Amino acid sequence: MKIDLNLFTVFEAIYLEGSLTRAAERLNLTQPAISHALSRLRERLDDPLFVRQGHKMRPTPLAQKLIPDIQAALRQLNGALQQSHHFNPAEAEKTYRVAMRDVMEATLLPPVLKGLDNIAPNIQLASVHIERRDMESKLASGELDFVVDVLLPTSEQIYKKKLLNDELVVIYNPALSQLPEGFTEEEYLRAKHILVSTRASGPSLVDYALSAEGLNRNVALRCQHYYAACQVASDNGMLLTMPSRYASILLQHFPTLQRSSLPFKTSSIDVYLYWHESLNEDGANAWFRDMLQQVLETHQPLLQAS
Repeated sequence: MKIDLNLFTVFEAIYLEGSLTRAAERLNLTQPAISHALSRLRERLDDPLFVRQGHKMRPTPLAQKLIPDIQAALRQLNGALQQSHHFNPAEAEKTYRVAMRDVMEATLLPPVLKGLDNIAPNIQLASVHIERRDMESKLASGELDFVVDVLLPTSEQIYKKKLLNDELVVIYNPALSQLPEGFTEEEYLRAKHILVSTRASGPSLVDYALSAEGLNRNVALRCQHYYAACQVASDNGMLLTMPSRYASILLQHFPTLQRSSLPFKTSSIDVYLYWHESLNEDGANAWFRDMLQQVLETHQPLLQAS
């Protein structure tokens, strides 16, 4: 059975957008053209593929079954076509969409943007937030080019390489915390702590490390961002445990705060770059990976945890 490959591009767009109108906008086509393509595909596959529920086009069980293979095939075809053309960063006009947390935004974006200005003036970068559970699907669909995050469990379709390693340090106001230099584990646990997380509940990396030793700390505040946590820590005696690289950046803005090593051992924090296997040989994708590695190596003294 011969089927126009363009029909599968329309199929994917409808699946991702849940709307014929938005699918048409995504592909820069008219809505009648999208409707005609869907009708042809419905006829060939003998299935409605999408049914309207309210304002959304919901995929049928057959569509749900087909979408992973169709997306993989489209990504591979796109990668093969792009690979046939040499990627020239000096002339290319492209936007890379990279998912990362705010900690990595502050650490990576300044040196990366400086590097792009010098060698790829028309390249744009979009840093976005996603839920970790959506990482694989968004990389597979092409909605994201890369993800920068800690070590996460992934399938074989997701490639990764380590970018940086970091460690946890304690940030506090020595005038208000009443803690001596080189404070002990017991003094650390007795103090009040700030926990930073975008999740509404649950332990942090520090709490996991403590629980492994049968220990618990006194969390007095849970907030979403380290900058706000530093503002709180600078005005009272609470302790903030955070990644050392980001602490080096924030401490420049909070002269009353100082850092100290944790009074107990924890594992290092490794940061990885993730991408989908279908783009592993893509020239634009490979160039960005190499560029990022070179930028980090060039700016290693600036990024070094201390």
